[in-house]
Amino acid sequence: MSVFEALIFGIVQGISEFLPISSTAHIIIAQFVFGKTFPGLSFEVILHLGSIVAVVLYFRRDCIHLTLTFFRYMARRRSEDRPEFFFAVYIITATFITGILGLFLEDIFAETMKTPGFIAAALALTGIFLILIERVHEIGKRTETEMTFLDAVIVGLAQTLAVFPGISRSGSTLIAALYAGLNRRTAVRYSFLLAIPVILGSSVLAFDDLNTGSLAALGALPLMIAFIASFITSWIGIVWLIDFLNKGRLLYFALYCFLLAILVVTMIDNIAITALQK
Repeated sequence: MSVFEALIFGIVQGISEFLPISSTAHIIIAQFVFGKTFPGLSFEVILHLGSIVAVVLYFRRDCIHLTLTFFRYMARRRSEDRPEFFFAVYIITATFITGILGLFLEDIFAETMKTPGFIAAALALTGIFLILIERVHEIGKRTETEMTFLDAVIVGLAQTLAVFPGISRSGSTLIAALYAGLNRRTAVRYSFLLAIPVILGSSVLAFDDLNTGSLAALGALPLMIAFIASFITSWIGIVWLIDFLNKGRLLYFALYCFLLAILVVTMIDNIAITALQK
């Protein structure tokens, strides 16, 4: 892998990870475009590590605060700690649901999920739901203090769908949280904090697929470039998206998903067919 290709893959991962446009789909599309295949999940783990470091550092105060509050409430039962304690519980609940069902679905559909047609359909579906939540469904007003276990279950189930390339993890959690009646600020905060255990967990599970031989074949410099690019662009994506979503512009992401779906079924599909014929 060249340094340029590593840079592109890192940028694609970082920018798309936290936008409601599916980072997995973008990485697969980039592989089609560059004609690259990565044995196992070694390279994807490196890309995800950049995003994980970025989101943990950005939300470090929230992470520390929630962790301290969680254990303090368990020890002292202080009423002022109760809302944040349950907010942490709702993160754990949604993560558990996603982890269990996600592994089950991936085992069933693993062979059919990474085709251009499947990705295009999933992107279009993401776009449709983004439009529905933006234009049809009235945004709620509930905050963290008014969340319930049902909210966590709804978001956890929606997030599970992100196992399918083209279904955005951030998009599915945002749509589900807004549909459940949470306000934009709460939905955005919940979605980003929920990303930490989910991305970290999927990366840890992928450690079994780490292959030092394949990583060595990619080269130390390209891997470093990919990680740094993923970290920087993930940070930029987080900062920009929080401001962007608080103003309410999900429609633009929906239009992008539709355009990308068209691109996939026209250009990318032809590239994949040509590659198979060689």
